[in-house]
Amino acid sequence: MTASDDTAALSRGRPVVFGEVLFDTFPDGAAVLGGAPFNVAWHLQGFGLDPLFISRIGDDEPGTRVLDTMRAWGMDIRGLQVDSERPTGKVQVSFDNGQPGFSILPDQAYDFIDLEAAAGAAARAVPALLYHGSLIARHAVSRDALLGLRRRGDVPVFVDINLRDPWWSREGVDELLSGTRWAKLNDNELNLLTGRQLAAAEIEHGADAFRRRVGMDLLIVTRGTEGAFVTTASGTTHGKPVVVEDVVDTVGAGDAFSAVMLYGLIRDWPLSRSLQRAMAFAAAICERRGATVADQGLYRDHKAQWN
Repeated sequence: MTASDDTAALSRGRPVVFGEVLFDTFPDGAAVLGGAPFNVAWHLQGFGLDPLFISRIGDDEPGTRVLDTMRAWGMDIRGLQVDSERPTGKVQVSFDNGQPGFSILPDQAYDFIDLEAAAGAAARAVPALLYHGSLIARHAVSRDALLGLRRRGDVPVFVDINLRDPWWSREGVDELLSGTRWAKLNDNELNLLTGRQLAAAEIEHGADAFRRRVGMDLLIVTRGTEGAFVTTASGTTHGKPVVVEDVVDTVGAGDAFSAVMLYGLIRDWPLSRSLQRAMAFAAAICERRGATVADQGLYRDHKAQWN
């Protein structure tokens, strides 16, 4: 397949997002819908890319809330599986001197995604690409479903690394990155996966060495207030940080960034353009409460700026 054929295939198909959907539950009883892959799928829907989100929910009230929320946003629910034995995903949030801590509960419905159902839904979607994170691979059932789906589908893969103790290992992440075309992580995750504390002057070289060792085409490294960069065989592309005027919270900023980078890959934007637009959208999410926004105007405004 030539580069032009590859780009055309991306533009014709739909993004398939595989991973967890869950509720962050707080001490005051509040429950906020999220999960990194769900957040990415939400934004892709907002931008009009009609993603297929593949996950698994419980046959319970939170699961019904997931379905109702997706329907209200216009999302395709045919990739959602319902589990009669395990609950819809939950993360318990606690606070110690104002600092949040997260307890990701084991044996949730999203840990038991069925391969055959996932593969059937993906085949009907005509995938342009497959996006997934690393947390979804913590349990053998969903990990096997994910790897099986990757083997069956001849589509490029984007892996979003989110290292959450104790649910990861360096060997497990290496397996996920094998055969991946694109990946994203932050500078701290790069240090953990390389086993080195990279100095500022070393980080770009270390990122490219990691990219070459794994064998991927493109590696995105986010650096918080320092911006982000992309390393490829052609060199390094930098993105300048975007100032957030009024920070409400930073929850989901990385997922917003990933969604726009995916949009740019599908639309074949230059990397510098993708980086700046991704950081601008992430900054906009930081000015609002929560990781997802049910406001079509936000997405229309950004697309109008892009055009």
